[in-house]
Amino acid sequence: MLNAGRFAQPRIMVHVVAYNAEATLAKVLDRIPRALRPHLTEVCVYDDASSDSTFLVGTGYKATHDWPTLQIHRNPINRGYGGNQKLGYRYAIDHGFDVVVLLHGDGQYAPEEMPRLIQPILDGEADAVFGSRMIDKRGALRGGMPFYKWIGNQILTRFENAALGMELTEFHSGYRAYSVRALAQIPFEANSDEFHFDTQIIIQLKAGGFRIREVPIPTYYGDEISYVNGFKYAKDVVKSVLEFRRHEAGLQHRAEYAHSPVAKYTEKHSPFSSHHRLVEAVRAGTRVLDVGCAGGYIARALKARGCTVIGVDARPDAAAATACDRFYVANLDGGSWAPEERDFDYILYGDVLEHLRDTSILGRSRDWLAPHGRIVASTGNVALWFMRLSLLLGRFRYAPRGILDETHVRLYTRESFVALLRGSGLDVVHEDSTVIPLEQLFARAEQARIGGLIEQAEYALARLWPSLFAYQIILQAEKTKTA
Repeated sequence: MLNAGRFAQPRIMVHVVAYNAEATLAKVLDRIPRALRPHLTEVCVYDDASSDSTFLVGTGYKATHDWPTLQIHRNPINRGYGGNQKLGYRYAIDHGFDVVVLLHGDGQYAPEEMPRLIQPILDGEADAVFGSRMIDKRGALRGGMPFYKWIGNQILTRFENAALGMELTEFHSGYRAYSVRALAQIPFEANSDEFHFDTQIIIQLKAGGFRIREVPIPTYYGDEISYVNGFKYAKDVVKSVLEFRRHEAGLQHRAEYAHSPVAKYTEKHSPFSSHHRLVEAVRAGTRVLDVGCAGGYIARALKARGCTVIGVDARPDAAAATACDRFYVANLDGGSWAPEERDFDYILYGDVLEHLRDTSILGRSRDWLAPHGRIVASTGNVALWFMRLSLLLGRFRYAPRGILDETHVRLYTRESFVALLRGSGLDVVHEDSTVIPLEQLFARAEQARIGGLIEQAEYALARLWPSLFAYQIILQAEKTKTA
């Protein structure tokens, strides 16, 4: 029935979620294949404080059947569909299982298909396997899926695929198998206790780089009662997807997606991004000091323009060291670090100064400039309209990156940033802006093109009223011309 695959003796748990399932639970347990049962370490029924006799049916079934690995649990209070799953997955992690299968106690999903969900995980080919009713879309209708649910399922799935850059045939099946190793690496307990838990866990798997496979399953709709409010469910699904996109763009922090391995600082391709605007501010063939050069994104672009680039960052970075002609590792926050080189035409502080408690390096770097050399600095604008609106609504939430990056120790408005440079003995000679990075909100190229049109309009507004519409302020400054 099952091949152990890469496991010597796989420990498999079936997590049966049940709520008011007195009429169906025994039939569901009967349908778990007899040949599969010796391979199942535990079958755990979690009755979610049903108002009917679900728990009594479960305990009666256990008492009358020779099935020692069957366990019947009853939640003292209703935990919700998502909350009930959390209990089972935590149990699977704590008790050292390898695979956990989610099975509904209402009979909507066929227990006979369970081996097909488990095997790809045992073979090491997937971290999660979903039973999809939509691989054969017409088959779902033949199985009795109401037409309005069929349409809604496809519309939501298409939206989720487009927004997340995925290609699943269905996001809304509740028949799933998970690698417990994968579950242990995602913060599923931060998810909702409601029905869109299933969407959130897909997003978490995607964000964590885990492998998802789909297998076709038959569709069955009988007399079971659905407790899903379709409109609320759709709203919650859309909200979850948009929250993830905003989290990835650094516009808000979501604890359920904080495990994402996406780098905090990535290359920005938009012509209205700080990377592009900083590169455009530098003349070709000049000498540049890139302070806080991170992954060397700007350095590579400047090298392509024939510039000599010296880089410095607080942490070693192989990519930055390769991109720069010379690379220093130094503490930029205070201290007395200085490069051995002098007479730079440009010194760049790209999204750096907001990370420093002691910004004295800015004043010291005047002495490293060539005559008529310039310092070019960028920072987030905490007075952006979006931030003002958030404060008006009583929200001030740090995020993985962006204006409220969790590692920022200073926040600047346009006025205070100009004052910082002037106070460091610099005259501001040119000002530029960036816009909200819509490129990070979209998962597909065609969406990014639409975002580019919006960014053009944003940039026009930022140039007109930078203190309100600029996402970042970019200033070019020279040494103050005083005796």
